[in-house]
Amino acid sequence: MRCIPDQPDFPDGHHAEKGLWDTLRAQLPHDVVLAHSVHVRHGRAEHEIDILVLWPGVGLAAIEVKGGRITVENGKWYQSDGSTRRSLQSPIAQSQGAQHAFKEFITSVLGTPLTSRFAYMAAFPYTHVAQDWQMAGIPRSLIIDQDGMADCAAQIRTVIEREAQGGSPLSPTYLNRILPHLSGDLDTFSPIGSTAAELEDLQDQLTERQRVLLDSTRAIDRARFVGGAGSGKTWLAVEKAKRLAKDGQRVGLFCYNKGLGEHLRRQVAGWRRQAKPVFVGEFHEYVRSLGVPDGTGQDYFDKDMPELLKYTAGSMAIEDKLDAIVVDEAQDFAPLWWEALLACLKKPDDGGVYAFMDERQNVYGRWDAATAGTSTDPTAGLVTLHIDENLRNTRRIAQTFRGFSSERFSPRGGDGLPVRVIDCATEDALDVASDCVDALIDEGWTANQIALLTTKERHPIHQEAFESQGIPEYWRQFHDNDAEFYGHVLGFKGLERSVVILCVNGFKDMARAPEQLYVGLSRARCLLMVVGDQELIAEAGGRDLELALGRAETWVPGV
Repeated sequence: MRCIPDQPDFPDGHHAEKGLWDTLRAQLPHDVVLAHSVHVRHGRAEHEIDILVLWPGVGLAAIEVKGGRITVENGKWYQSDGSTRRSLQSPIAQSQGAQHAFKEFITSVLGTPLTSRFAYMAAFPYTHVAQDWQMAGIPRSLIIDQDGMADCAAQIRTVIEREAQGGSPLSPTYLNRILPHLSGDLDTFSPIGSTAAELEDLQDQLTERQRVLLDSTRAIDRARFVGGAGSGKTWLAVEKAKRLAKDGQRVGLFCYNKGLGEHLRRQVAGWRRQAKPVFVGEFHEYVRSLGVPDGTGQDYFDKDMPELLKYTAGSMAIEDKLDAIVVDEAQDFAPLWWEALLACLKKPDDGGVYAFMDERQNVYGRWDAATAGTSTDPTAGLVTLHIDENLRNTRRIAQTFRGFSSERFSPRGGDGLPVRVIDCATEDALDVASDCVDALIDEGWTANQIALLTTKERHPIHQEAFESQGIPEYWRQFHDNDAEFYGHVLGFKGLERSVVILCVNGFKDMARAPEQLYVGLSRARCLLMVVGDQELIAEAGGRDLELALGRAETWVPGV
């Protein structure tokens, strides 16, 4: 079914319109077009059709929707919400006036009269209207009431066929001529950078709406927020830490990887001292800050260091301990790290614990999804809150990694640019990806909008930067946002750029390949480019990814 717009933005208080819209989408045939909030002028008068139904082979219907309880007294219409009552213009008269204005408008812009059957109606989804009710000039059949919602599509068709003005069904050809004037499609040129900026402003606005989740869960002291890539988890983690600190609590805001740690530190850098967490950054840096000696080897970091932290926490003064811990990308934390962090709380058994996580981004292999909710799950005692919306990526990008996400995954960003696929041999992927950087800059993208991420060996520029600058300086340069960035998917968790070139130059461990692809595919906000052997990518990512990339744009840099 064609809907204009695809997902209407129903303002607060317009529950009746949304209810009828959703009902009609479920009941009407797929070839029907639904339009919401159609504004038309007739002379100086302005009209609005709440919902316009364009039914090929049948006709049109303009529907005025009124929520609350609708009553008529002595010829006067009223609307009440249980506490207040206000007078209304006749909803049928409103619908009739808007219908007439729309006919005049379409006739003028198309140069051909609209002679198809065109009904005007009113819908009161929360009002019961007796079947024998009637009013001069208003047949009962023109009103969809609470009981009629169950089969309102059939009622609309009956009214169009029996009581509408005009004598002919709506032809598909004439409908197609109307559509551009409803959708208002406007194709204009704008620089690529400004298009990306607008998409990202939308994504930022959507992300900030997530604050309602924190508002509604403020009484929960121990919770884990589980959401897919791009659901705003990092924004929520930072905001949660800020709120706790402003309440006077000693808060630690933790993550695992250094790139995300630098991002978190920059997020809080400008906050007033009273609203800052007492620690922000990587878990291991926190351990070192408490005087635990440094060590080497994976066993030291996974086992010895957390044991030393637990021992140190036992002798810490109570005023130096934490009231709450907030962990971003919590699936990166080994179970022993959790135990050690809890020991640093003033109240280890019931102090504030907030984990923001996505079990499907388990690129380090520390999270066993099979143990979720069991006694071996370090977050088993936390209240689980699900975040199902993807807010960071465009819809086209989000669709590429949909198969890695939960069944309730819901993309909310704009459509955006087509995903680009560059098929090449694995051994050529680094060179081809490098060519993509130059081609993007030639297109008009700025260098600092681009990140090139590899899945196996580092890009030579990445390797040189690591060796010559050191890790802290490397990540500072990324966050300074002055040039294109070369990195690895493992170090880019929780981070993003406008354009990401995912260079699939092989995998060290095919068992971990799906998680790496999931991370890499979900880092781009506006444009995603996937470079590599498409057969290898399909083998690693599965059938859903193969189908998604099959719908993408085949692209060659510089052509």
